[in-house]
Amino acid sequence: MARRRSLDILLVSPLAPSKLLGGNFYFRLPFLGLPTVAAYTPPGDRVRIVDEKVSPIPWEPKPDLVGITAMTPLAPRAYQIADRFRAMGVPVVMGGMHPTVMAEEALRHADAVVVGEAEGVWPRVVEEAREGRLSGLYLARDRPDLAVARPPRRDLLEAGRYLPVTFIETSRGCPHACRFCSVTRFFGGRHRTFPVDDVVAQLRELRPTERRFALKNCVFFVDDNIIGDPDHALALFEAIRPFRLKWFGQASISLAERPDLLEAMAASGCLGLEMGFETLCEDAEARRIGKPVRDPKDVLEAVEVIRSHGIGLQGSFIFGFDHDDPGVFERTARFVDRARLNAVYVGILTPYPGTALHARLRKEGRLLHERWEEYDTAHVVFRPRRMTPRQLLEGYHRVLRHVYSWRSMGRRLLGSRVGMNFFVPMNLGFKVSLRRFLRDAAAE
Repeated sequence: MARRRSLDILLVSPLAPSKLLGGNFYFRLPFLGLPTVAAYTPPGDRVRIVDEKVSPIPWEPKPDLVGITAMTPLAPRAYQIADRFRAMGVPVVMGGMHPTVMAEEALRHADAVVVGEAEGVWPRVVEEAREGRLSGLYLARDRPDLAVARPPRRDLLEAGRYLPVTFIETSRGCPHACRFCSVTRFFGGRHRTFPVDDVVAQLRELRPTERRFALKNCVFFVDDNIIGDPDHALALFEAIRPFRLKWFGQASISLAERPDLLEAMAASGCLGLEMGFETLCEDAEARRIGKPVRDPKDVLEAVEVIRSHGIGLQGSFIFGFDHDDPGVFERTARFVDRARLNAVYVGILTPYPGTALHARLRKEGRLLHERWEEYDTAHVVFRPRRMTPRQLLEGYHRVLRHVYSWRSMGRRLLGSRVGMNFFVPMNLGFKVSLRRFLRDAAAE
């Protein structure tokens, strides 16, 4: 019997556009996508991960197979990398959110494209690459069974180049059908969970309790909504309580209506949550975004309920919906200060390919272009309905200047006094990034 050839596999995360606000601040945070794929590489093959944000791509010696992941604004750089490796005679596989929804485009730069979550098809991709017969599209027809999922190969990341924050995934999928969001298209509309025992096992192995200073015990749960399955969330919070973590995650505002979840979350060490408020408008047109909308007064009450449990909030807002007029910027800035949000993310509505929003705007002839590197929530790539593209961009910049002014930061942080050792550095990081971001934007 012929001896099985071992492959040298290189997995690449491309460099993000430098103009993204927070690029410096988020620069050194680890990620889970490629380490998860690496965990499904057949035994006997060598696999490496290079994150271009922290290390240059090793073009030599040539690997036997290259895998490249790409979200939409990273796609142009991903294609450059793929083209260069293919010119060297190295087969390339692409995957991730952008290649999943733009598979034909990606195939112009790759020998194969994985559509959807890769765990179920990656072993076959590697075996067929070994045999020299990569075959175009590899469709992940079934969702991975998270009950038997393998832990990510975090050991393949250059740990010393990242902030020592532990990233852990406890669930995937989202039942909401937000027309601007690509999560449901990629991960499905059903909330799926990892076994709580597996999450606990990862915490034991990763030992976040051994770190020092502010990052000791610091964990970020990357789920889009950690309370999407309330029973699972309650079991999780109870199980992680002995670790005495300081953790951050993402949740829906409906959390305020569940005192049992709030109490368990606070007791488990939750320091803060990101919440997608998106819009403060509640009229019929606002409901077209596909996400439940609430009266701003109700949002304020919910914020106070959550913060009363010692949990800080980063509010997320999007500008450019069809119901937004030029007054939306001032209204949002006032709300941010009144709510004393511990941190704020604001972005421009971005019609990512594969979303219902992209399809509608294309049909209406409102897309300005499809230069993917500008599909990054920081550029206007479509014609808004109630303002000009320039008004949208300039209003977005005004809100950024306001929320990360010393006055607003002082009012918000000193007014809430929740998680100060976490949220003060976060705000300062955004403020430092903002200066460079606005300078680069003015030069465009």
